[in-house]
Amino acid sequence: MSRYTLPLAITTLFGAILPAAAQSYLAPQVYSQQAAPQPQTQRYAAAQSSQMGGGFIEFLFNGTGAEPRPVRPSYQVPQYIDPRAGQPYEQSLASRGSLFGQPQGYQYQAEPARPALDPRYLPQSVMYGGSHAPGTIVIDTPNKFLYLVENGGKAMRYGIGVGRPGFTWAGVKAITRKAEWPDWTPPPEMLQRRPDLPRHMAGGPENPLGARAMYLGSSLYRIHGSNEPWTIGTQVSSGCIRMRNEDVIDLYGRVKVGTKVVVI
Repeated sequence: MSRYTLPLAITTLFGAILPAAAQSYLAPQVYSQQAAPQPQTQRYAAAQSSQMGGGFIEFLFNGTGAEPRPVRPSYQVPQYIDPRAGQPYEQSLASRGSLFGQPQGYQYQAEPARPALDPRYLPQSVMYGGSHAPGTIVIDTPNKFLYLVENGGKAMRYGIGVGRPGFTWAGVKAITRKAEWPDWTPPPEMLQRRPDLPRHMAGGPENPLGARAMYLGSSLYRIHGSNEPWTIGTQVSSGCIRMRNEDVIDLYGRVKVGTKVVVI
């Protein structure tokens, strides 16, 4: 066999095999009716809404284009009341993490509205015809006024809160001590009536003695501020004379230890 005969035979052989194989591979397969495959459903569908909102997000993750599941209607936002809040603050439900250390999903509200203070209990200069010397404090318990007698037949008048029925008193005392943002230690008599009270409370905005206190003699009574200014003009205390914080600060700056206090 010559050197050209073998390559020619191989070429002829593969030339006959390859076209047949190619035809077998490319020819469409025929199925019987029993074995015919079911038509495939479309895997992806367009979102039902043309806006790229919740439906678009569902489309990306599950390919259905369905609207996102609604929030359970029974869920209620917990309420937290912050008495120091000046304005309502509403945290979005979409944010549940920590934001500046504030509880999330809560609604902050200002303190509930209180009755407006009667204007007659606001501080004002009035004529005074009493016999007490200038510099004397006169407490008119029935009318809920405190007078600081001045020269020229005048006085500064402040609205006050006084003792509730059974806790009013009358007499003459002197200021024996003054304190700014005083601590509060309820006396044993008060703790017997109110065992739920704290045994001691440091001075501050939440303290019931308020911004200033002027202690009367050796008694447990004081002229002091209040964290409940809406109680001015009422009978509410256990015998102390309470004032608005801004008013007691003003009076505190006008009097000194030794000032005479007449309670009527």
